[in-house]
Amino acid sequence: MILKNPLLSASVLVIVLFWLIPIFFYSLFPTSMVTHWDFFGLPNGYSSRNFALFFMPGLTTLMMILFLFLPKFDPYQANFKHFSVYFYRFMAVICFFLFYLYLLILIWNLGYLFNFIQLLVPAFSLFFYFVGNLLAHTRPNWFVGIRTPWTLTDPIVWAKTHALGSRLFKLSSLIMLLGMFFPSIALFFVFLPILGVSLFLLVYSFWIYHNLHGHH
Repeated sequence: MILKNPLLSASVLVIVLFWLIPIFFYSLFPTSMVTHWDFFGLPNGYSSRNFALFFMPGLTTLMMILFLFLPKFDPYQANFKHFSVYFYRFMAVICFFLFYLYLLILIWNLGYLFNFIQLLVPAFSLFFYFVGNLLAHTRPNWFVGIRTPWTLTDPIVWAKTHALGSRLFKLSSLIMLLGMFFPSIALFFVFLPILGVSLFLLVYSFWIYHNLHGHH
């Protein structure tokens, strides 16, 4: 299945690169590596070389396996077939996002210093744009999408919430790009829109359900 699906093949290729880099370039990195940055993009956390080099490849590999098998346990498994292309595309986006983050960490630890948060902003923007793209095509399921008690109960509520959520997440992805021009507060432009949209959609799904079913 993987070889016949270019999106899955791209994800596998990224994972292979994830493992090849630490295996072949292990000795280039210091024994203690920066792995955490503060709100302003300054380093404030360190890990051992083994953890820094191998945790992200292991995490990405595990996520890939989970994404492949979780839909098989979903009671709404048949619905996945209707948006599988977008789901696999999102899997690839996650792999590329984590690989980009991994490369930033490695480059910093090779001695090339930069504003870490500022360079993360475009990756976050692209990631959440594809979240919006996925939401536009999802159908009711237990693992992917905006899962509130009301969207999971009523397919109409699901459809309306996801249609609006798709547009709002894409809009949020554009707002995030402003963070590149204000690096000292870049994360505000990333997390505030997403937090606001998430809370709004929670209330919106309840409101739609209330209007459809006349609950008081």
